[in-house]
Amino acid sequence: MSPLRTIQHLADAQAKELVEARGHHAVILGTKWEDMESELPVLNDFIRERGVRRLLIDSYQATARYLSSLSGHLETVYMDDVHAFHYPVHALICYANYWRKFAYPAHYRSTKLYLGPEYVPLKGVFASCGEKAIEDIPRRLLLLSGGADPYHALERMLEKLAPGRWDRIDVICGRYCADYERMKRVYIRNEAIVFHQAVADIETYMRAADVAVSAGGSTLYELCAAGTPAISYSFADNQLNNVRQFAEDGLIEYAGDIRYQDIAEAVSEILEHGYADKEKRRRRSAAMQRLVDGRGAWRIAEILTGKAGGAYAGIGTV
Repeated sequence: MSPLRTIQHLADAQAKELVEARGHHAVILGTKWEDMESELPVLNDFIRERGVRRLLIDSYQATARYLSSLSGHLETVYMDDVHAFHYPVHALICYANYWRKFAYPAHYRSTKLYLGPEYVPLKGVFASCGEKAIEDIPRRLLLLSGGADPYHALERMLEKLAPGRWDRIDVICGRYCADYERMKRVYIRNEAIVFHQAVADIETYMRAADVAVSAGGSTLYELCAAGTPAISYSFADNQLNNVRQFAEDGLIEYAGDIRYQDIAEAVSEILEHGYADKEKRRRRSAAMQRLVDGRGAWRIAEILTGKAGGAYAGIGTV
């Protein structure tokens, strides 16, 4: 299927460059992102002028009034992972692995529902990762922290890792990681530890790693698509459902919440004793790739173009 070209409306110009770099057209509404109801007049004018028929809405700031107003003019598709209130929309997508806790089918009788990690929107490269090669002994480690690493998780984990245990440790820092330059100086003589910041090809490092350690969030779904055995940790409340569900499903071990626990010690313990078993890593890798095949963005494009198959009075299938 050819790439879906979209018109994305933005409250301000902050994300304009990113949207256009990916081949889409951005329209700046000049409104307040935190007050979405205030943009309704200008957005409704835009919808009428452009003849927009279907709108994907992905914002925690959306209100019932906002969604209801738009649903009266065109077909609305809403992305959700918190079920904050009853959403008056035509279709609802929740790709979170914990979607069952919200009992969507019981609450939405006339809304098309597309539920589960098969709809997680990842980059196209994650759809063609192929089966993960599992080594007899894991020798390449990947450490990930997210955008800022406010609790210095990367630094703490590096301090706990056994010297000489790993042939290579790739440490990927987010764009706002304040520890990046200092860690590079501290470990400058250790050739096995390689630091990177805000990489564009995260999949390359995931596919090369034997094991990864990552904060909760969408990165865990990327690791699933890559089939890379992983350990997770959390540092925010909105990550807890995600990491706990992966642990409950036996897919990604959870080392704890860095705000209250010594996750570095837990990670070290799991790496040394929980990941020695090759067969265990192989089973988990296969199960991760069964859960996330990397085609979620394609399925969402099918929904937006009206080509998606019927939705379970509940769960959507394509």
